[in-house]
Amino acid sequence: MSLYSRIEGSGKPLLIIHGFLGMSDNWKTLGTQFAAEGYEVHVLDMRNHGKSFHSDAFSYQLMADDVYEYCQQHNLTHIDLLGHSMGGKVAMLVAVTYPELVNKLVVADIGPKQYAPHHQDILKGLSAVDFSQKPGRSEVEAIVESYIPDFGTRQFLLKNLYWKEPGQLAFRFNLDVFVRNQEVIGESLPYEGHFDKPVLFLKGENSGYIKSEDAELIEHHFPFSKIETIKNAGHWLHAENPGDFFTAVILFLKG
Repeated sequence: MSLYSRIEGSGKPLLIIHGFLGMSDNWKTLGTQFAAEGYEVHVLDMRNHGKSFHSDAFSYQLMADDVYEYCQQHNLTHIDLLGHSMGGKVAMLVAVTYPELVNKLVVADIGPKQYAPHHQDILKGLSAVDFSQKPGRSEVEAIVESYIPDFGTRQFLLKNLYWKEPGQLAFRFNLDVFVRNQEVIGESLPYEGHFDKPVLFLKGENSGYIKSEDAELIEHHFPFSKIETIKNAGHWLHAENPGDFFTAVILFLKG
């Protein structure tokens, strides 16, 4: 089964991979900006996300293989690859597994290390919604708000609400599979994985996902990498400071 994607522009292929519980729509504006710089931009929906297929099988290796198969189907070679959070983990794994496919890699606010599970409250809040009761949007938001007080996080998640049929809302993502596989998202990159081409790690100034002590492990996997900080931004750095994020990515890709 093929991944859903939004394709825009022409030129060198640039693939963009969203984070956990996200989708290609989150990258609409930046995708258009990259296309204007001479890229054929492919913004993907990962399995169990957005408009892509749902599957009971969910792992980083499967997602990396999905990306590889997508490239085969679209005759893409020598791609530049950008991934945020979970998407950054997928992008790293694609690069170390299929190094001949990837030219340059950009990883947004995630490292190759293992992360402790930290999405429990979010998954609990989303699971608290009983769609069989046919709630409206405001009712769904009220339920989710009691678990997820942060407005920005809530808005990001509720972008996944859609009318499955008249009067029946649903989430686009495959929540059951995420609840059953909570430990997958935090998994580390296999220690033996290496990618010997240019890599840019971008971290949000106000985010704790990439710490100074992670530099050694990053260098182990990616000897030709550099780490830059995006000011006035947290984990959603591409949404919180899109201007600086875009500039940093373009300077790296074209440099």
